[in-house]
Amino acid sequence: MSSRRADKKNNTSRFISLILRHKPETIGITLDEHGWADVQELIDGINQSGGHFLDMDGLEEIVRSDEKQRYAFNEEHTLIRANQGHSIPVDVELEEKTPPDVLWHGTGEKYVDSIDAQGLIPKSRLYVHLSSDVETAKKVGSRHGRPVIYEIDCKQMSQDGYRFFESANHVWLTKEVPVKYLKRSSKRCL
Repeated sequence: MSSRRADKKNNTSRFISLILRHKPETIGITLDEHGWADVQELIDGINQSGGHFLDMDGLEEIVRSDEKQRYAFNEEHTLIRANQGHSIPVDVELEEKTPPDVLWHGTGEKYVDSIDAQGLIPKSRLYVHLSSDVETAKKVGSRHGRPVIYEIDCKQMSQDGYRFFESANHVWLTKEVPVKYLKRSSKRCL
C-alpha cells in the first residue's frame, strides 16, 4: 500500500472513531443505545462530509486491519460500532469479568501528579482503560509523551467490590482506580 493511500486510510479510520465514539452528529447520524450505527448511513454521511471517500470494501478493510480492533460489525455487516472508548452514553454490552490479579495503565509523565493525587478517572470517557500487558500500556503511554506505567492491584480491587469489564478487543475497563490500588511500575519505559 502506498504511503499516501495508507495516510488516507488512517485519516478515514480516525474520522470513523470520532463518529462512533464521540460525535455521530458530525455526519448527521445517530447511534442506538448499544452504540450501533447503520453501515450505509455511516458510509453515506462520511462521503457527504467532504474530505473522505468510503465504500463497503474500504470500511471492511479498516475494521479488519485495525491493529487495536476498535470496531465491530454485527453478523450481517449492516451495523457497526466502536468496541470501547466512548464519551457519549452508550451500553456496548460489556461482559463483566474477573480481571487478572494485575493490569497496567500507560500514561504520559505530565499526568503523574494528577494520577498520584486522585487515582485513575475516566475524564471524558465512560471508563478507565487498562492493559493486560506492560508493552501495550507502554504504547498507550507513549502517545502522551514519555510513558509512565502504573501497575493496578486488580485482585484487591475485585475483592473490594469494584467491577471490571473486558471489551470485544480485550481492553479491560473499570469506572475508576483509586490511588490505594496503584503502584508506579518499576518496568523500564525507555
